Amino acid sequence: MEKINHGKIKALIYKYLEILQSLGYTHLSFSRTLKKETVQSIEASKTNMLSDFSSSLNTNYQKIIPKEKVDQELNLLKNKVENCQYCQHLVAFRTQTVFGTGNPLSKLMFVGEAPGAEEDQQGEPFVGPAGQLLTKMIKAMGLSRDQVYIANVLKCRPDIPKGQKGNRKPTPEEMATCLPYLLSQIRLINPKVIVALGATAYEGLTGKIGIKISEVRGKFIDFNGAFLIATYHPSYLLHNPSLANKRKVWEDMLAVMSKLQMPISEKQKNYFLS
Repeated sequence: MEKINHGKIKALIYKYLEILQSLGYTHLSFSRTLKKETVQSIEASKTNMLSDFSSSLNTNYQKIIPKEKVDQELNLLKNKVENCQYCQHLVAFRTQTVFGTGNPLSKLMFVGEAPGAEEDQQGEPFVGPAGQLLTKMIKAMGLSRDQVYIANVLKCRPDIPKGQKGNRKPTPEEMATCLPYLLSQIRLINPKVIVALGATAYEGLTGKIGIKISEVRGKFIDFNGAFLIATYHPSYLLHNPSLANKRKVWEDMLAVMSKLQMPISEKQKNYFLS
């Protein structure tokens, strides 16, 4: 069994609290439940740390931000992200930060795991092949990209060895460090539904490390007053473009449309059935 690195966890918590303080949070509320300190409970505490922090911000999420202040507050938050220096290895590797894009008053928000190479170059989330597919999914719902809001858990592209191509999965520690920025975005935008694109995005949002997307996709859970649902990442469909997989993702989008009380045509209901 992996040895618990208490020093590392403590440093991560302090870093997390420091970012929350810089974003204007003054206090957190936790229940006074005591757990037996066994190795098993400590390990569970470690993997659920992000979930505990996220839940502690619940009361702050319920405050509705006046519309005229949303853009202003998002711009201030974006400036903080652009000047973030907490993960030095990511700061040294990134071309620029990738904050988010779309309608800041949208009731629908899509969240991915981290920027890729194209996003790092352009400074906008989901602009590569997976982003193009996401755009098609949004269009099939009867919406456009500028009607929803799109962001990532990480605001920097995860670093990879020099000369190596592709992208790597962000670590739980990297997601924990960056999570306060995303939580602040969600608080300001106040979406009704959040779609986690892939298992890693779901892990970053909930702190439930090691989940299988097949076990959680299509199921709504409460996320600080919003409905959170997970589905397959568009890149998964690019590599596994079967009709069955496309239909699973589309069923998730139909569930989202229903939750948002959007009209659903017979044509939309029958997408990817044959």
